[in-house]
Amino acid sequence: MSKNQKVIIVGASIAYNLSKVNQDITLVESHSKASCGVTSNSFAWINPSGRVPENFQHLYDGSLAEYHVLEKEIPELKVDWNGSLSWGIPVNINKSYVEKITGQQVSDLEPHLKEYPKEALYAFKEGAVDPNILTNLLLKKAQENGVNILFDTKVTQVKKEDAKVVGIHTSKGFIESDVIVLANGTALPELCKPLGIEVPVESSPSIIIRMKSSKKLIHTLISNSRFEARQLSDTTLIAAEDYLDDYGENGPEEVGKRALETLRYDLVDGEHLELESIKVGMRPMPKDGYPIVGFHDQVKGLYLAVMHSAITLSPVISRLIAKEIVDNVQLEELEGCRLSRFYKVNKI
Repeated sequence: MSKNQKVIIVGASIAYNLSKVNQDITLVESHSKASCGVTSNSFAWINPSGRVPENFQHLYDGSLAEYHVLEKEIPELKVDWNGSLSWGIPVNINKSYVEKITGQQVSDLEPHLKEYPKEALYAFKEGAVDPNILTNLLLKKAQENGVNILFDTKVTQVKKEDAKVVGIHTSKGFIESDVIVLANGTALPELCKPLGIEVPVESSPSIIIRMKSSKKLIHTLISNSRFEARQLSDTTLIAAEDYLDDYGENGPEEVGKRALETLRYDLVDGEHLELESIKVGMRPMPKDGYPIVGFHDQVKGLYLAVMHSAITLSPVISRLIAKEIVDNVQLEELEGCRLSRFYKVNKI
């Protein structure tokens, strides 16, 4: 890719990685500041120990090392590497950093639990981040590297001529571009429709409950049959819950309040927890649950990137995306992520 080609991006992590190789980059952000969308309502568990198909496993496996690289590149970034504790739920134990520990060891790690399981699984290499701090640091570094950031600017249409992108229409006018990277989550399918491109991505809601904590009550990340929670900071605790319904006893407010009461009951000094907010995050979920990444094979210059969990995968995948765009190559590491997998016809 020549240095004078213009790239428009909707996505902070990709912008940061491309900025390191001095591309002419414009980042379009629909909000007035960074991390106002689904990222701000993320549980932000760097969790590569789940069960995934073999053709995606290397991306999850590489995520931990990629975060350690990112910490060196951005010293201000502080990742919580205290690991995760799980019991009473399915966990992939076929990982070198997942070990079975006793109830006493759980007690040593988490002294504020009122009751302890007989045993638990401890993924001692896993981590978590503050998603707002992460996004803002990525954008700050990208801007320092020369990226032009347009806040409060909504992309309304991708324009193409002769099967090639030429720019985007936005709420603030038209911007020319040679390459357009769409990493805008649940909004991506609607932008692709007028181009005749179907992207099988749906909204997958989840509930994040923020609580004020007078002191640190959780030291690892705890995931069990009663709650999933961690400390975001010494004075803030967050919990994640499945979205059940829009209203009533299974609506977000009631689910959030029940989560608060569970933590108040299960934690020593938990009665001092105060509810700060209950928010629903609309996570982008590809049809098969795994990343969609790559140049579109029929619209030149259009690059798509959507994934769950973005917090886990974005550092490693964004680095690979930057290489594909700059070097104009298709990397083997991303072959399983192509959109075309959804439209392949089995030949008899």
